Amino acid sequence: MSQYRVQNPVTDTVLETFETLEDAAVDPIIAASSDAFDEWSATPVAKRAEIVAKAAALFEERKDKLAAIIAEEMGKPLPEGIEEAEFSSTIIQYYADNAEKFLADQEIPTEADGRAFIRRRPFGPLLGIMPWNFPYYQVARFAGPNLVAGNTIILKHAEICPRSALAIENIFLDAGLPKGVYTNIFASHDQISTIIADPRIQGISLTGSERAGSIIGAQAGQHLKKAVLELGGSDPYVILDTDDVKASAELAWGTRMYNTGQACNSNKRLIVAADIYDEFVKELVTLANDMKPGTPSEAGGSVYAPLSSRSAAENLKDQIDRAVSAGAQLLVGGELADKGAYISPAVLTDVPRGSECYYEELFGPVATVYKFETDEEALEIANDTVFGLGAAVFSQTPDRAQALAEHIDSGMTNVNTPAGEGAELPFGGVKRSGFGRELGSLGIEEFINKQMYFIAN
Repeated sequence: MSQYRVQNPVTDTVLETFETLEDAAVDPIIAASSDAFDEWSATPVAKRAEIVAKAAALFEERKDKLAAIIAEEMGKPLPEGIEEAEFSSTIIQYYADNAEKFLADQEIPTEADGRAFIRRRPFGPLLGIMPWNFPYYQVARFAGPNLVAGNTIILKHAEICPRSALAIENIFLDAGLPKGVYTNIFASHDQISTIIADPRIQGISLTGSERAGSIIGAQAGQHLKKAVLELGGSDPYVILDTDDVKASAELAWGTRMYNTGQACNSNKRLIVAADIYDEFVKELVTLANDMKPGTPSEAGGSVYAPLSSRSAAENLKDQIDRAVSAGAQLLVGGELADKGAYISPAVLTDVPRGSECYYEELFGPVATVYKFETDEEALEIANDTVFGLGAAVFSQTPDRAQALAEHIDSGMTNVNTPAGEGAELPFGGVKRSGFGRELGSLGIEEFINKQMYFIAN
């Protein structure tokens, strides 16, 4: 089977395959990106922003088609696919709108005999390695800031997302990016290693698994390349108290089911106060029991879509089974369908702390619930993880929620909302969730040479 393919997760049928790049084509692609950098980086920021803004408009204009592509590639519910294309447009437009402000010279007060500045200069050609769970959004938050900054991009997308990868490349080309500024490649793992090692490549951004991050991070370090890694997460979602357990459970469940549970910063660990725990878990079980499988065009409400692939569903099933073997209670769901990539939404409780499965990321429609007696215990559970991407804390007393949230070890922490989202809000984690930031003003700083520029009097 070809490495790059469209394999419909509803039926597990391979619909189309794409040839992997020939080894001989790698060097010309890097050379074209390097040559394009000379012209693109010399293009005025305002002109770069104007072209990138056209790409933002095309994401909005083509959102229905883009959503249909990823529904077939990785099973994303159609309304969520449209939302993703819209958010991608918003992100790219945000950087087009703010490029000149973000990249402006910054004068440094100095007692030296002269004037000093920080000049923000582009790095050069960058390699992006993107995942399948948000095929457009992940690329937008990498490409948007770096294109307006003057960098050029070679983009390796997930093997199961070739059509969306090509659709993104077509958007940037149709917007008017010069040849070589953004190049999609269907590359092998060995070819990616070759690209990372090439001295013309100045930085690497990867969103993916811990395993992929450790490999790419090691290769980047070996060749002294700057890297941004956004990896897994097992986000705590702490409910200190509520006056409406049913509504709280519905919000938590809806959040967990978004993208069929396949989001790095999803609320994978629900940490619930003892006095509402039983009622909360009962509501989750009811919600899970009510769900039925459907196609991406039908998904929403009580209808769930398949996971991205049969192998993803099988892996999740194995994780659930191992958790149960370790002593966890599977209250509902976790059943693997005979065909396709469907696994029924599940509720797990009593996963033993200290067990291997306790520290794993469950990437799919599984709510794992933990009970606590005191705020101190809730914080201890929240921080007992190898990950540190996002977190959320809920309470009817905001000060109480804030007091706990401020001590959670994560890159993003939210109070009384599942997640603060916006093009202006930085995204990234700590610990084994990776390093570096995307989105917001910080997102454009990662692959920028912050050059000290001194002019003597």
